[in-house]
Amino acid sequence: MFILKKTILLILLSTFSLYAQSNYSQAIKEKKIYPMGKKIYKHKCQDIDVGKYKTMQEMQEKIKSKNLCKVVNKRYFEALSLYLWEIKNSNVNEEEKIIVKKDEKCPVCGMFVYKYPRWATQIFYSDKHYSFDGMKDLFKYYFEHNNGIKKILVLDYYSQKAIDARKAFYVIGSDIYGPMGNELIAFKNKSEAKVFYMDHRGTKVLGFDEITEKLVYQLNE
Repeated sequence: MFILKKTILLILLSTFSLYAQSNYSQAIKEKKIYPMGKKIYKHKCQDIDVGKYKTMQEMQEKIKSKNLCKVVNKRYFEALSLYLWEIKNSNVNEEEKIIVKKDEKCPVCGMFVYKYPRWATQIFYSDKHYSFDGMKDLFKYYFEHNNGIKKILVLDYYSQKAIDARKAFYVIGSDIYGPMGNELIAFKNKSEAKVFYMDHRGTKVLGFDEITEKLVYQLNE
């Protein structure tokens, strides 16, 4: 009975998390949700090391089971979760972050990349760099401009730390969508990519050199 109840709780948390992440525009999050979550965390919670959790669902379960926050209202807990996972979790060391200026636009789709910090990627040349709002657009650019590249950075989905794109592993066909829809989800470790693949109905786990131009454009279909 205990195992059944725990399974039901995990399913509910998973559904709730996906709903919470997709139901608000970035503007609403920045103006209302994040400030509310920050205030709740400051006044109602114990110190929470967000970085040790692999998923938002795991973090939410621990907050509830360990009674780390005195929050009962569902709306407040939603705001708290989004603040912790999308803002506090991104405050890693500068050398582990992808820094995007507000005037940088994705050269493929034209979107302002700073609006989507969890999906930002970058290609560096000796004298310039380009920022993208996801792996899909980065690869589209890469296939046509891959001469002279010095470095390619992507974000590990779980830790949100910048990693070498050429050494990363990618899940395609999952139920997690980026700003441009279907995306390649990057991971530093193949083991974590496989866990995500199983949890989010992925179709493949591939290394950088296994990703083809045809495969990338199929993600638009």
